[in-house]
Formats: sequence, C-alpha cells, structure tokens
Amino acid sequence: MAAISLPAVGGAGVGILTASNDLNIKPEDLQEPPLPERSTVLDANGHQIAQFYDQYRVSVPLDKVADVMKTAIISIEDYRFYDHGPIDIEGTIRAFVKNATSGGVAQGGSSITQQYVKQVLLNKATTKAEQDEALAPSYSRKLNELRYAMGMEQKYTKDQILGKYLNIAYFGAGANGVQAAAKRFFGVSAEKLNLAQAATLAGAVQQPNNTDPSAGKASQKRLLERRNTVLDRMAELKKITPQQAAAAKAKPLGFKNTPLPGGCEASKYPYFCMYVRDDILTNPVFSAFGKTADQRDQFLKRGGLTIRTTIDPKMQAAADKAIKARVFATDNPVASEALIQPGTGQIKAMAASRKYGTSTKKKEISYNVVANSAHGGGTGFQAGSTFKVFTLLTALKQGWKLNDGIQSPAGYQAPSYSAFKNCQDQSVGDPSHTVMNDEGSGGFKTLQTGTWQSVNTFFVSLEQKVGLCNVVKTARSLGIQRADGGDLQQVETFTLGVNEMDPVTVAAAYATIAARGQYCPPQAITSVTDRNGKTTTYQPKCKAALDPAVADAAANILTGVFGPQGTMSAVGGIGRDAAGKTGTSDDFFSAWFAGFTPDLAGAVSLGDPRGATKHRLAGVTIGGHYYGEVFGADISGRIWKDTMVKALKDTPESQFHPIDSARFGGCGTGCAPQQNTPPVGDGAGNGQDNGQGNGQGTGQGTGQNPGQNPKPGGLRNDVPGTH
Repeated sequence: MAAISLPAVGGAGVGILTASNDLNIKPEDLQEPPLPERSTVLDANGHQIAQFYDQYRVSVPLDKVADVMKTAIISIEDYRFYDHGPIDIEGTIRAFVKNATSGGVAQGGSSITQQYVKQVLLNKATTKAEQDEALAPSYSRKLNELRYAMGMEQKYTKDQILGKYLNIAYFGAGANGVQAAAKRFFGVSAEKLNLAQAATLAGAVQQPNNTDPSAGKASQKRLLERRNTVLDRMAELKKITPQQAAAAKAKPLGFKNTPLPGGCEASKYPYFCMYVRDDILTNPVFSAFGKTADQRDQFLKRGGLTIRTTIDPKMQAAADKAIKARVFATDNPVASEALIQPGTGQIKAMAASRKYGTSTKKKEISYNVVANSAHGGGTGFQAGSTFKVFTLLTALKQGWKLNDGIQSPAGYQAPSYSAFKNCQDQSVGDPSHTVMNDEGSGGFKTLQTGTWQSVNTFFVSLEQKVGLCNVVKTARSLGIQRADGGDLQQVETFTLGVNEMDPVTVAAAYATIAARGQYCPPQAITSVTDRNGKTTTYQPKCKAALDPAVADAAANILTGVFGPQGTMSAVGGIGRDAAGKTGTSDDFFSAWFAGFTPDLAGAVSLGDPRGATKHRLAGVTIGGHYYGEVFGADISGRIWKDTMVKALKDTPESQFHPIDSARFGGCGTGCAPQQNTPPVGDGAGNGQDNGQGNGQGTGQGTGQNPGQNPKPGGLRNDVPGTH
C-alpha cells in the first residue's frame, strides 16, 4: 500500500492522494448480480424459434474454453495473473507513476480481477450516471476497484475469476463473453478456438468498439494489428514459439460475421414471436417478471429464460402454405390466419401473407397483423358476418329452436329509435337507415336457413328480438374485444360485424363453440424455466361461457354453411365434422372466414392495410387472379379449408356432440353432417352489393389507417358461389 502512494511526490496525483488521511484499503464484498443472459423461445416440440437479449451472451464453464484462449488473454491482459495477489503491485505502481506525471489516468495497470470488477459495476448500472461512474477516469474509482478486487480474491480461486472474466468481457460486434464472440467472429465454439482466433479475441477486449470487425475495413485492420501484438507478446513470454507466432500472423483475420440470433424479425414465426413477447410484457399472468412493461422487458432480455410455447410447426406450415398459395406477399391486400386449440386456447399457428419487416419497397409489414394491439397488432379489419354467430347463440340461449324463424324482407328498417338499446340502455336504432339483402333473398328464414344463407335482414331482425345488449354480452363472454382495444361499437348493425377484429380473437371465440361452451383465452406460453432450472407451468384459464347444449346446437347449424344452401357450398367441406361462418363487409372492405372442428379452430381475415375503406376488395388482383368482388368464401374460406385439411391430416377424426333435439328440434344423433354434402355451384359468383352503411361508423378504420371508415354499418350477404 505504501508503494501505491509513491506517485504522490509530484504531479496531479498529489492533491488527490494527500487529501485523504485514510484510504481505507481493505477487502470489500461486491454484490454480483447474474450476468445478463439471452432468453430462448421454443416451439411445442422443444425446438428454438427465437431469442431475446439485451446483451448477447452464452456463459460457459472455464473447461469449455480452449487452453490457447486462456493463455492469450492472460498474456496480453495480466501475464502475472497466477503469480500476484489481488493487486498487481508492479503494474499498479507503473500505472500510477505514468498517471501522476501525465496529469490524469492515462494507464490502467488493472489486473484481470480488477477488470472483472469494473465489468460487474458496469453491468449493475441502471442509469447513464451509474455507467459513467463505473468508467470514470478517477482515483476514487480505481481505489474502489482495488477494494472489491481484494474481496474477490478472498472469495474465488484464480480459475473461477478467469472464467467469470471471460464470460463477462465485451469483445465487440455485439458479442458478450468468449462463447458468443467465438461464434460471432469465427463460427466456432470457445473450446474450438485456434491460436490465431484466440489471439484475435484476446486483442479485441482492450478497445472492443475501436476494433469491432463488423464496423468495416478500418476496424478490421486495427483488430489485425492487435492480434499480431498478442502473438508477439505470447512469443516474448515463451508461451508459443516464434515460428508459431509467424504462422498465425500470416493468416487473414478470418472474421465470418456470423449473424447474431436476433429477435422476432429473425424468427421463422415472427408474428407468433411478437405475440409471445408482448404477452410477457402485458399479461397479468407474468407479473412475477416485473410490475411494469419496462421491468418485464429487461427481465426477458437479461434473465436467461427458456420459454416453451404452444406453436405447432406442422400446423404453422399448413397455414403458411395455404396462404402463400392464394395471396402473394407482393399483393396489396394481406391475408392473416390464426389457429387455436379448443378447450385450451393454445395458439397453434399465426401466419400472414406479408413478411414481417420495415421495408416498404418489399411490402413488408411492421406490426402484428394477426393479433390485437395489445400484442403488437394494428386496428384490424371489420369482421363482417362472422359476428352473426353471436346473435345465433343468443337466440339459442333464449330458447329458439332450429326451425324457428322470422319473415325477412329484402330491406329492414328499425321500427323506432328505441328498437335497439346498447348495454348503457341508450337507444341506438336508426329508422332512417335500411339494411338491404340480395334481390330475392328475403322471405321467411329460420335459424338454420338464415345462417346458412347469411341473410342480413334476418339477423338484424333477430338481434332486435333477442336484444342488442344480450348479443354484445354473448360476444364478450367469448372474448370478443376490438383489435384496437377500444370499446365495442354497440350499434344496430353489431350483428353484421362492424367492429374491427383480429384473427386470434375471432378464432378463440369460435373455439369456444367447438369446446362446447368453454372459453379459453388465447395462450402462447406453456412454461418458463429460469436460469437456475426452476420451471413454472401455465395452465389454461378456461371458463364456462355457454351451455354445452347451446354450443352443440350452434355447431349443428354452422355445419350447414358448407352444405348446398350455405355460403361455402362452392368450396365444400374438409372431409370431417366442421362448422363455420363467412364474413364479407360492406363495399368489400374485408373478407373473413372463421370455423372449427372439435379439435381445431381457425380464423382468416383479408384486407388492405393501407386503409380498407379506400382500398376495397373489388376490382383487384390477388394471388395472380383477378376478382371483381371478393366474398368471404372466395379466398379466406379456401385458405381455411386448405389449412385444416393439412393441419389435421394426422389427427384422428372427432365428431361434434349430437344436438339435443328435444330442446332445439332439428336433427339429433345419426344425422349426416351438413358439410359432407357434395359441393355445388359453378364458381361463377353471383353476389350483389347489399350493404348500405348506417352512418353509425366507429371512425376507427382498419389496418394502420385509423379514422378512414365513415360508414361501417352495412354488410352484404355472403351468397353461394365464388370467383
């Protein structure tokens, strides 16, 4: 300690060192928080699909580091590391003399132990001020390092300290720790490093930003010079022969620039990856990760978690292939699909026609088009006639039978302003607005025929009879909420799907019917294992939303959508029990299909993210085919069918539960499924524009263009026939 004070005989160090009567140089314990570690996301089969990290690091034990790497780092950074105590007195005196005569801290003289201490303090820093303090060129900081270094060498062996240092050191190019650096620089593990590679990494730690090989040729030249300096030093210390040094110096730098395994943009399943990330940030289930989204984000990026998810690669591939076959990535409209398992809510696939990214030239999409805004999504697209299901369910709950019906005119007007009341008991009817049907599509319609033919006036009339608020409550019980997170628009055309939705939410609602009334919120994460191996599992949070018999009756009716009178008649069924509903919005703003089997539910949306009201699905080319008008069955229905056939290929067939015919009438056990009826229709398409809009628009718009939807009220019938 006396020797350290020697430089105080002159220079700028005098005032600093003599101002303190007691330097208090004694061992002090340094709290070492766990090193920031990447978190890994796995699919349902345990295969990696994404990583999250603040600092890319993969910690390894010292015995997994090549001996030549250990020799190289010690040779250049602290060649007497195994000989000196906590402080390298010789190096420290040399540094202090240099600093005192230069008027500042010009030379470090730090041992590897002291360097490790500095890195710990830097990693502990949570503010810019704390980071600056950890790097400050001051004697007080150096003295603190000395105290902590003494404590470290009382606590750990030299090998343990060296291992800790190699795992914490930053080598440049975004690589923290020797394992990440070996992979990033040379595409090998730390235990496979050769002499030239080890010398390169050892040379990089002194000024990792200045010698970052990913920054360009100038930085690579500086790194090459540093490598050769390390080789010369190793030869000088007789750790290698001059011949070995010369041979290694003759080699090129060999920087491979191996891409760092990135976040969602680098994942095979970017939209699902985004859902997982945002679920952790916002879902109360993960409150243990932090009270705020920022705290959870830091824990996700630094906590070294292993996150097991629900995504099924086979089902995801089926969705990707079905979408790719019908909607090109270069098309203006975007197709999106979500698959959910009934009875668990597990998300099995999230697919879209556009690649995730920020390039407008490549028509990449920068938000989660498959999900709601809480999971990185936009404002969604009007769900169209898929919402008629909630009115159907409400009628069944109130005792309507399959063959109960209503006279449905070609045009419907509310009999009074109070004919429809929202859940705040406010009148929202509009007698001045006429909801229209296709020519000839009026007349008496039952729950069955009205649903199969998707008759607008039937459903608005039915909604009036069962109560708008009751329909809204049914929808909410099945998890329905707007994609933008706003309040549901409770207007008389609610049943016609004026609210903008996302495929995950709609698929989860339809999965409730398949699960005989059990609503399970969408689930993406099944377990999280922390860095210490402790695993927390997450079970589905399901609740009874419907009477099972009501769900069975609805499923029975919805199978007829694939039958000869249904809007999917030209598409046909999937060869097993299936049910669903098409949805085509007013003026062809969007086109949907949502459906389910007992084992899997899915929803497909199609719309233009530039603004669906300005860019309609009419007179457009999609997937290389021209469409005068796009109905729900044309593209979305076919994507759903192709997806289901492949996704369920190896799944044993399951049947819907028989309807309670005594309660609901209609067909009970032994009836032939409606969707197995041979498909009819010549594919010519015969739909006409039936939607007029009711002037009660939400003003929310679609996609990423809010405020462009002045009249979302009217919806067209989804008539049989396709283009």
